[in-house]
Amino acid sequence: MTKGQLEAKISEILSKFEVEYMGRGPKTIRTYILSDMIIIRLIGFLSPSEKKLAESSQGVELLKKVRTSLFEGGRDYLEKLLADVIDAAVISTHSDISTKTGEKVIVITVDRNLEELYTVK
Repeated sequence: MTKGQLEAKISEILSKFEVEYMGRGPKTIRTYILSDMIIIRLIGFLSPSEKKLAESSQGVELLKKVRTSLFEGGRDYLEKLLADVIDAAVISTHSDISTKTGEKVIVITVDRNLEELYTVK
């Protein structure tokens, strides 16, 4: 598998996770492998009601807490889905959302340099 194929497969996994666990998938998802990091950018993942909630500062705070809690609860499931595809152990997973842009960024660190492992030589 090439680096590009692995990035596409990880995007598919994240899309599946978002639909199955979070209830809704993003409009766009893009994965980047950089050394021992997997960076995933999801665009358009907020529901219309979440966008409405994000119009106030209290709503933004509530939305971020709920989304963070849901993501943390599904972390083991996501890491299991990834373990079936990547040839590395997950060390840590970080996530943040922007209620202004409707984006979510996930950064996953693993125990080896995936870029070297999957780059065609």
